[in-house]
Amino acid sequence: MSRALVFPGQGAQAIGMGKALAEAYPAAKAVFEEVDAALGEDLSGLIWGGEIETLTLTQNAQPALMATSMAAMRALEAEGFDIASAACVAGHSLGEYSALAAAGALGVGDAARLLRTRGRAMQQAVPVGVGAMAALLGLDLEGARAVAAEAAQGEVCEAANDNDPAQVVVSGHKAAVERAVEIAKGKGAKRAILLPVSAPFHCALMAPAAEVMAEALAWVEIAAPKVPVIANVIAGPVSDPARIRELLVQQVTGAVRWRESVLAMAASGVTEIWEVGAGKALSGMIRRIEKSIECKAVGTPEDVKAAMGLAG
Repeated sequence: MSRALVFPGQGAQAIGMGKALAEAYPAAKAVFEEVDAALGEDLSGLIWGGEIETLTLTQNAQPALMATSMAAMRALEAEGFDIASAACVAGHSLGEYSALAAAGALGVGDAARLLRTRGRAMQQAVPVGVGAMAALLGLDLEGARAVAAEAAQGEVCEAANDNDPAQVVVSGHKAAVERAVEIAKGKGAKRAILLPVSAPFHCALMAPAAEVMAEALAWVEIAAPKVPVIANVIAGPVSDPARIRELLVQQVTGAVRWRESVLAMAASGVTEIWEVGAGKALSGMIRRIEKSIECKAVGTPEDVKAAMGLAG
């Protein structure tokens, strides 16, 4: 069986995530301690007992989700899992940093600091209320791109996340995205809904954030990953550290090509995918993209034992 590991992005955050892992596995607890130390604050306290509104702030959600994914990863390793046995890894948006950390390309502390910088930069790139994102359900990528092009009218409106065959997210100026919602309904979308996000991610409006990340990434050590990483912006494998750095900068303004990434994994022979960290959103997308792939969510001690065949 060929197995890949994938790591969730923003939207999966929940108060209490990773707490049971930290209580059950010293190596998982150490991840949260390392992230707290790297950021110089009690992020784990916020994750386990704070307000969801505060955790959902981009600058908090990004390192928090990575910490939870890496805690699950360390729990798997404590039960005997070896990352070298995976065919590849991938992550959705910020999840790509978790994937790189899991594959040994990035240190956990560095990943936390980069994601804190990334979250702040993405938030500050566009004043609140200027941008928006919307999910177009029931349209494929081609249909969504046509809607975005018609809605733009001189403003930015782009396909930002190609999540699965019937879910594409558009991002850009608020008025343009609102136009896209109305146009999509007239072009056969089952639903078109504005998303509760604080900034228009993965579009040209994020250019200032890409500049910040280019500067931040220039100083971080990136090693060759132990297994290939399927990068969001090319939907293909990457192993060269210089190329990884380049693609992480492009990822800020570039589209998340998740559907194509999953198809690339399937084409390479992957038959099972573990979603490591908070939630099960990626598993749902994967099932809609490629029904032949078996999915397992690994976010609790019970999940870890079940994945490793130790349940019961």
